[in-house]
Amino acid sequence: MNTPVYKPTCDLPPGFRASGVHAGIKADPAQYDMALLVSDVPDTSAAGMFTTNRIQAAPVKLDREKLQSGYARAVVTNSGNANACTGPQGMADAERMCALTAEGLDVEETDVLVCSTGSIGKPLVMDPIENGIPHLISQLTAAGGSEAAKGILTTDTRPKECSTEIIVDGKTVTLSGFCKGAGMIEPNMATMLAYVCTDAVIDPEPLKRALRVAVDASFNRISIDGDTSTNDTVLMFANGQAGHATLTSDHPDWRLFQTALNGLVFELAMKIVWDGEGMTKFIELRAEGCETDADADRAVRAVANSFLVKTGWAGTYPAWSRIVDVLGYCGINVNPDAITILYNDLPVLENSVPSAPNPDKLDPILASNRYTITFDAGTGGDGSAVLYTCDCTEEYVRINMF
Repeated sequence: MNTPVYKPTCDLPPGFRASGVHAGIKADPAQYDMALLVSDVPDTSAAGMFTTNRIQAAPVKLDREKLQSGYARAVVTNSGNANACTGPQGMADAERMCALTAEGLDVEETDVLVCSTGSIGKPLVMDPIENGIPHLISQLTAAGGSEAAKGILTTDTRPKECSTEIIVDGKTVTLSGFCKGAGMIEPNMATMLAYVCTDAVIDPEPLKRALRVAVDASFNRISIDGDTSTNDTVLMFANGQAGHATLTSDHPDWRLFQTALNGLVFELAMKIVWDGEGMTKFIELRAEGCETDADADRAVRAVANSFLVKTGWAGTYPAWSRIVDVLGYCGINVNPDAITILYNDLPVLENSVPSAPNPDKLDPILASNRYTITFDAGTGGDGSAVLYTCDCTEEYVRINMF
């Protein structure tokens, strides 16, 4: 069991309950539009990471403030409305959501966080939310993770869930999570909400450090369309019910815990890319031969966010010439005579000269729904980076013409 195995379901750890309902924010009664995740344990450690967009939704501002304590027991979420660019009333509405949830759960208001996702600039309609919160509370169950995962979706086509278990000090530790995100995705972080919970025993500061490491290698390594949202939030809760010795970086099982968390969050991040708006192809981009890792990171982001490149991927055009173009203007040092590009392991450009690969080998790669593109900037440096992205199709345009 100490090699984490990841299941595509949100099996909540002991001491957590969750629910999802249709409250009436969305017109379609078949679509859930609210979710609630709760720890039944006082003094649950909590950590969060948030959008780097300077325009931030009211829930983001409120949660940042609350998480300074390092503790929280619940997060209530509405989908269908971002509660962003809504002024003082938006903050009042976010605080109202927390207050009503705290009252219904009989916990302190400071223990309740709030998230919103959906359209920007529209005031929340509070009647369905105020009616939905008691409904959420009445539906809370230990098996409710999958229901909550449905309640946070916007343009997603499916819920995104994951769970795993490890052994710490002879005790079973469960980690589980769910997230949403399909468009307006670009680190740091993506247009997404993600919730991770565990029964591990860990204090707030180590939890925050572990979450940052996991997010940097996952949610901060994906891009759908290059847009960073106003609402991006990742929250993690640890209620200590596993009963082992407190996890710190000195604990012999710390690395195992970090590995399990990294893997869980990575699985969730990849589900976002696979559900990118209108996507048909999953592309793993790897940059090598750059002078620094920072240069490599800049290069993979520039390539991933070039719509000229992305639309090429949508067909069966190799698009290597477009990638070369991006490398030349993205602001990093390259050797114009030594650039190499591979599709999977097949060279299409060597030392900046087309290699004319056999179509029998290249065409199946271009027609597949997943492949890796590796490019070497030719500087002789050891800077490298990876980013996970997708193509851009007409369907993406259609979805966003509103």
